[in-house]
Amino acid sequence: MTDSWQTASIGVRDFANPVSDRWLEDYVSGDVFEYGSITVTEADILEFAHRYDPQSIHIDEDAAREGPFGGLIASGWQTASVFMRMFADNFLTAVGSLSSPGIDELRWTAPVRPGDTLRIRVTVDESRRSRSKPDRGIIHTTGEMFNQDGTVVLTLRAMNLIAARPV
Repeated sequence: MTDSWQTASIGVRDFANPVSDRWLEDYVSGDVFEYGSITVTEADILEFAHRYDPQSIHIDEDAAREGPFGGLIASGWQTASVFMRMFADNFLTAVGSLSSPGIDELRWTAPVRPGDTLRIRVTVDESRRSRSKPDRGIIHTTGEMFNQDGTVVLTLRAMNLIAARPV
């Protein structure tokens, strides 16, 4: 992928606090955030696939053209990695992110092709403080990734453990 990882808020609103001062209390149920963009090149697709997912639809242009997608496409794992980069850079807190118990319902809904420019939308579905560890909480989010045409290429549901604002 391009070395330019500077993605920006493209939604109607962004958090009041930057990632360097964001805590559990800043994640409010119902809030929606959009960030982007990252353009995926053919070289990016080939490099990732040769290293991590060497299936012909990702590494062999001729075979991919004859395959089910009619051309070279990015690995779903690469697509998820691009989502994670924008999610980590823009949505997650740099000071309060503790860990993630996992991702549910990860879906690759359309192929990512060379030259696609991707953006993400993250909706906070739930944000709650832990009863057993009140210094933290959990947020549940729905993530969507779109290409430049507005086609959804990835969906997921994530859980993240986030520290509460220190008192």
